[in-house]
Amino acid sequence: MRASVMMSSGVEVGGLSSIGMGAEEPSVGISAAFRADTHEMKLDLGLGSYRTEDLQPYVLNVVNKAEKLMLERCEDKEYLPIEGLAAFNKATAELLFGADSAVIQQQRVATVQGISGTGSLRLAAALIHRHFPASKILLSSPTWGNHPNILNDARLPWSEYRYYDPETVGLDFQGMISDIKAAPEGSFVLLHGCAHNPTGIDPTPEQWEIIADVIQEKKHIPLFDVVYQGYASGRVEADASSVRLFAARGMELLVAQSYSKNMGLYAERIGAINVVCSSPDSAKRVKSQLKRLARAMYSNPPVHGARIVANVVGIQIFSVSGKRSWEENMRKKWYVYMTKDGKNGLNWSISSQV
Repeated sequence: MRASVMMSSGVEVGGLSSIGMGAEEPSVGISAAFRADTHEMKLDLGLGSYRTEDLQPYVLNVVNKAEKLMLERCEDKEYLPIEGLAAFNKATAELLFGADSAVIQQQRVATVQGISGTGSLRLAAALIHRHFPASKILLSSPTWGNHPNILNDARLPWSEYRYYDPETVGLDFQGMISDIKAAPEGSFVLLHGCAHNPTGIDPTPEQWEIIADVIQEKKHIPLFDVVYQGYASGRVEADASSVRLFAARGMELLVAQSYSKNMGLYAERIGAINVVCSSPDSAKRVKSQLKRLARAMYSNPPVHGARIVANVVGIQIFSVSGKRSWEENMRKKWYVYMTKDGKNGLNWSISSQV
């Protein structure tokens, strides 16, 4: 029988008192230090978020317009289906793959709304753990600090492939290819769709072709993390080119999306997991399994951010003009944010570093 101890306050000290302090992720610690810093000239470059010239949070004009229309419509607050808002799922998949793409037209994409990028990746990890328990995940070195946390929490084994070369301050492409080739057949390779975090170094279009060749040869399955669609080049279609390349080859792949950065919807926690399958029937089965996992995790996703994205990206109110306005907002605000006068020497063509 377990003995219990009474504190002087009369509170019983039980098993929960043995829980240790969790380690803090470095980036989280930096954000906390920034908030505590009282210097009037402080500037946080660790979090990709829109700010005004006075360093105050900035909401994109198209987001304000969408919310105004939503308020005028007096839209309800009912539960969404487990898979999320249908209009959002359609809009986000088409934005990613292209409305006329074969995977969309052939209904081979299983799309489920997720809790931003993190929650969408966590759904993907749970799917892999349940149906591919012996598989290994390959992560770039370095990668976003939360990627290992997500995989560890899902109890998925992972290893790293070479990515950043400190001597050239560029991509270690040969090391990357060598490590992907050396991985066990059927591994999952986590790739950053554009604007690699934290290096900002992306493969060239020609290098993406070679990466796809190797992944196909090894029968690996790519898992894309797409957070900055629209940031790297200033055009959302261009920044989806890596994902579209793999999809056009007829490959099966998983793609997590987030609208925290590119649309500034940080607090809305809006994203999606997309799984490209070999057939419509397979996509239906995969979607059913994603829904089972989502049901146990959070049951239903939030609606507000989903409606904003559906309105801005989709065909409901803004159509082409809305997307152009969104892209212009992204380019202008991010350009000005980088330096005081907006003259940082960057152009908006795909380059090796963004």
